[in-house]
Amino acid sequence: MGNSMWYAFLNDELCYVSLWVFACLIAVIFLWQTTLQLAAHLRRLATFTDPLQHFHRVPDWRLSWVKRHLLYAPLWRNRHNREMRLSRAINMGTLPSRFHALLLAFLVTMNVVLCTVTIPFGSKESTVAELIRNRTGYMATVNLFPLLVMAGRNNPLIPLLRVPFDTWNLLHRWLGRIVLLEAVAHVVAWGVPKVQMYGWKVMLATLSKPFMFNGLMCMVAMLAILIQSPSPIRHAFYETFLHLHIALACIALGFVWHHVYRYSCKFYLYAGVAFWAFERLTRLLVLLHRNFRPGARTTAYIEPLPGDTLRITLQVARPWRFAPGQHLFLCIPSVGGWTSHPFSVAWAGDTAPEHEKCLKNTLDLPPSSAPAAIALLVRRRTGFTDNLFKRVVAHQHALRSPMAYHDDPVSLPALQSPTGPPLRLPALIEGPYTSHHTLTSYGTILLVAGGVGITHCLPFLPDLLRGYAAGTVAARRITLVWIVQSPEHLEWIRPWMTEVLAMEGRRTVLRVKLFVTRPRNPREIQSPSATVEMFAGRPDVSMLVRMEAAAQVGAMGVVCCGSGGLSDEVRKACRSVVGGTVVDYFEEGFSW
Repeated sequence: MGNSMWYAFLNDELCYVSLWVFACLIAVIFLWQTTLQLAAHLRRLATFTDPLQHFHRVPDWRLSWVKRHLLYAPLWRNRHNREMRLSRAINMGTLPSRFHALLLAFLVTMNVVLCTVTIPFGSKESTVAELIRNRTGYMATVNLFPLLVMAGRNNPLIPLLRVPFDTWNLLHRWLGRIVLLEAVAHVVAWGVPKVQMYGWKVMLATLSKPFMFNGLMCMVAMLAILIQSPSPIRHAFYETFLHLHIALACIALGFVWHHVYRYSCKFYLYAGVAFWAFERLTRLLVLLHRNFRPGARTTAYIEPLPGDTLRITLQVARPWRFAPGQHLFLCIPSVGGWTSHPFSVAWAGDTAPEHEKCLKNTLDLPPSSAPAAIALLVRRRTGFTDNLFKRVVAHQHALRSPMAYHDDPVSLPALQSPTGPPLRLPALIEGPYTSHHTLTSYGTILLVAGGVGITHCLPFLPDLLRGYAAGTVAARRITLVWIVQSPEHLEWIRPWMTEVLAMEGRRTVLRVKLFVTRPRNPREIQSPSATVEMFAGRPDVSMLVRMEAAAQVGAMGVVCCGSGGLSDEVRKACRSVVGGTVVDYFEEGFSW
């Protein structure tokens, strides 16, 4: 076997090594998550014979060390989710955790090793350049397969490994940078010897050949992706970035398809493109199935709330089985075109508030065929949410005209509210997507929410209270901490919280602590009862976590959904107590 054939065979083998490393990582994470799920299930079953759950408070020092110094630890000090800002308009993103940083470092190191191992750097420069050119080309192509898998919302590894989409999104961005660097090394290793041997004129003339031109255009498209992908640009113009990103990725894949068709690495590209196309087709079919059925389609009823917030009630064409912690992607074509945005589901099911039940009556459907009501809380930001808020405000102003009530078929007496009937718009939803953490095995549960982050925490309450009444969950102590800016914001969840507070067993296990950071008059803040307390100012998160740990029953699960600064405070507080008791920390957020 000649040297060229040997190195071509070796390139294929190293591509297999790369994929096998990914497969081994998947297997390790699967075993880890399966072990945790089995332990949680056994812990829940054990509460039937050990109501006090003393045994489950005793931590394993090895697991506690891993949590404190690796899984829950930020890369540097205590900052993880709080955004790094150069100004109010320029956001530089966030810092990864130590575990994520080690994973990214391993990914970079593996690719550097696979691109350079077995290269005879003591040989002729032209030989070394040729081998590096081929090796980096193969490695860039094989990495396209996991890169495209990680990009999808319906990535099958998300439910299999119970790893959130945010983590896959982080890996997708860094793997994309690795592919670009390998592509740059591939082009440089080809171009430098050409210039040295034949000069710039001949090298540029060679680029006119279809094979070279396709590779060059792929490189240009990937560089364009890099230029428009930094965090300040991505956050400032996200919808423009998303459309350009997909278009440029398709262009790059089209050119590289014609560039590698003669090499064995083409099969990795084919597999990645096939998966990406299948995922997109599946999303489209599920979207149509979820939102359309004979005689009905998904419709959004939108009404304004205090604090630049909207309550969106979705009448879905086909109801789904709701579980706490779910989120969906909402698309309202008349406002945001075909773009969709993630929102946590605040409430769903048959226990919809009165204004949602009225919507079913408006549709003139019998109760058995009425679509399920799903409610979202959306805070006004920029882009889609700002445009939607303006549309709702304009609708409310238009309703002041008597003619508006005759022109709008939804303006029925049953839908009247203090601000007028809600705005009705056709909508599309993708989902539901699950957060993959359940709280049924924890004796003590602390839910910390900031602002509209309550939408993630609230659905756990009725689920846990029903389980407590039925004796099917381990929960014996549940504390909800909600931080809002104004007392008016309590109206966001008033109809749902009223139902929660009326549930069986609520006074025994549930305590609610409301913190109002900007009250008009601190003396107006009064606690309704001993189990529902209101305070003026911001909470001492560390003290709250220590208090829960001191009165802890069984293992403690802590869930946080709020701003990056609040998440970092709760994470720091959990790390401070994790060595003395069993604490699991869950953080909900949407990175983009």
